[in-house]
Amino acid sequence: MEQKQKQTKSKERVRQHGEVFTAEREVKAMCDLVKDETERIDSRFLEPACGDGNFLAEILKRKLTVVRRKYGRSHLDYEKNAVLAASSIYGVDILLDNVIACRERMFQLWDKEYATVCKKDCNDQTREAVKFILSRNIVCGNALTLNCVDENTNDTDEPIIFSEWAFVTASQLQRSDYTFAELLAQSSEQKQLTLHSNISEEGIFLKKYITHYRRVQENG
Repeated sequence: MEQKQKQTKSKERVRQHGEVFTAEREVKAMCDLVKDETERIDSRFLEPACGDGNFLAEILKRKLTVVRRKYGRSHLDYEKNAVLAASSIYGVDILLDNVIACRERMFQLWDKEYATVCKKDCNDQTREAVKFILSRNIVCGNALTLNCVDENTNDTDEPIIFSEWAFVTASQLQRSDYTFAELLAQSSEQKQLTLHSNISEEGIFLKKYITHYRRVQENG
């Protein structure tokens, strides 16, 4: 059971960054507004001010519940779909400690479920793959300027880049990298970010790799 989270970490962080975490009750209520999507394993979600992951953790829990219900009797099918669930969730935060905490929280949540379902069939290479996917999907940056930030939260010239993940065969996972700016450029929402954001095939294509889902980390 997750420890109840405080809504603020310090007055200074609230003053400097407007950092206030959404309470669990509100998180659940807001996720319920898009309940069908939260229970679709491959439905992509983006949280542009993810903090340490209150929304993202709730979404991952819901997805993994569906994965267990549908595929829990087959360790291999469960593993692949659990990887897919993790790969569909994205977050941005301007504070590096939040990003690190969010990645770790998401992985621990994922790994607890993985160990519970797969037990002795768990694969450490798969664990490393999920850690890598989370490192690509949860990034430190400014969701308003669409650029990465430095240790002082100042914008850099480096654009935020997201990886889109998709299974192209039973075990081959394709990674396609796009700039965040271009993913939003053709949005009909006037670049308005929403909790449920469809990261599509639009945008400037940067890189594409296809490899076994347990080895995605080998492509850096």
